[in-house]
Amino acid sequence: MERRKHWWNGTWGRLARRDVYLFEDAGIWWVESREGGADGRCRRYEFTDEESAMNCVSGLLAQPGNWREIN
Repeated sequence: MERRKHWWNGTWGRLARRDVYLFEDAGIWWVESREGGADGRCRRYEFTDEESAMNCVSGLLAQPGNWREIN
């Protein structure tokens, strides 16, 4: 599984931090939404194409925050 992109809401702290990841593995796309940093709660969404996965990412990035892409 290869991480393609990563976004962060710009907020530090276990309660406020949010991350969104985009992964691709053999043509299957995964979006992971993580709340609270590495030890926080995680939700994963599976898609068969990149466009659908990016639509999910767009919805997640509509949440409040100063979202920025991390390389």
